[in-house]
Amino acid sequence: MGQGPAESDRGLTRRRVLGGAVTAGVGLPVLAACGGGGSDTASGPTGSGPLLKVSEIPEGGGVVVADRNLVATQPSKGTYKLFVGTCTHQGCQVQEVQDGTIDCPCHGSRFSIEDGSVVQGPATKALPEVDFSVKGGEIVPET
Repeated sequence: MGQGPAESDRGLTRRRVLGGAVTAGVGLPVLAACGGGGSDTASGPTGSGPLLKVSEIPEGGGVVVADRNLVATQPSKGTYKLFVGTCTHQGCQVQEVQDGTIDCPCHGSRFSIEDGSVVQGPATKALPEVDFSVKGGEIVPET
């Protein structure tokens, strides 16, 4: 498995290791969302029930819940937002929330924690918002 110059400068991540396994023929369907099909449509959230406690969402930041394909943010104290965790550029899962943005590791797209809008491309469409409620101090996505 060869690496280009940009790839060799970055650390080895779980996504790259698993991506290499798929390329090598080891069938791991969990990575289907990382396909390079060029789709501008994001996959929706998965699972049901409470997502996480509001106390786990940092003010001015957020939390990526990868196994549910969601990102919960708290742009300002007591204001919460929920977004689909799939980048609208090519379908990679966003990886982290930092400095007021939701970041995709694949091509560097960044989205606002306030409304999911594109802060930095190559993505051109916002992350879709997900309806939710707060019940018992927990974020519960609407199904």
